Amino acid sequence: MADDLDPSPLLDEIERLAARRRARLRVVPRRRLEAEARTDAPQGVLARAAALAETDLDDLCRSDGGPAPFLVVFDGVTDPHNLGSMLRSAECAGVTGVIVPRHRAAHVTPTVTKVAAGAVEHLAMAVVPGVPSALQRMTQAGVTTVGLDAAADSSLFALADDVRVNGGGGVDLAGPVALVIGAEGKGLASLTRRRCAVVVSIPQQGTIESLNVAAAGAVAFFEVARTRRAALRRAAAPR
Repeated sequence: MADDLDPSPLLDEIERLAARRRARLRVVPRRRLEAEARTDAPQGVLARAAALAETDLDDLCRSDGGPAPFLVVFDGVTDPHNLGSMLRSAECAGVTGVIVPRHRAAHVTPTVTKVAAGAVEHLAMAVVPGVPSALQRMTQAGVTTVGLDAAADSSLFALADDVRVNGGGGVDLAGPVALVIGAEGKGLASLTRRRCAVVVSIPQQGTIESLNVAAAGAVAFFEVARTRRAALRRAAAPR
């Protein structure tokens, strides 16, 4: 904790939590804390924690008696602020797991952790060699993969009703589903796009070409969450 912070109930609560968890609390000069934090504009408190455990992709695809998996795949997102923001939105929307590629992509860093505001502690995460092969495995495991692409003809908001997959009905959003988010600027890689069961866009009314990837991700997470809840209610309704 930085030594120049004004007293506040929040800092008192942090001290109580540290004592309860037997975590050593040290008060240090601001300059030292900022050097250790490795983030933009640290807010005066820094916690050290054990490394996050990686989850196996196959485990993310299983429900094990609980709710059907609601996964997010990041296809080459490189900005740590965008990744952190989307992790925060994903956790708030009820996403159960996240998949990121091992190379040419942002991973969990101090900046990502700070922007995510605690979400990294609650989201299971798998790191995979490549997104296209991961999508293939997910499809084999029964997960419907939905790519988000600004150029797609089908609307995200009509996903459950209007989209047709392989000549069948609409996408079953009550079942296992994975939303695939492309990289800043480039969007989905061509092979990633082909491996998705369906590709949808967010309808826009303005003149700007596209949303920021973090904003698009937040819209998509909550729209899928809303549609999943509606689908589950329909499935549970008496017939």
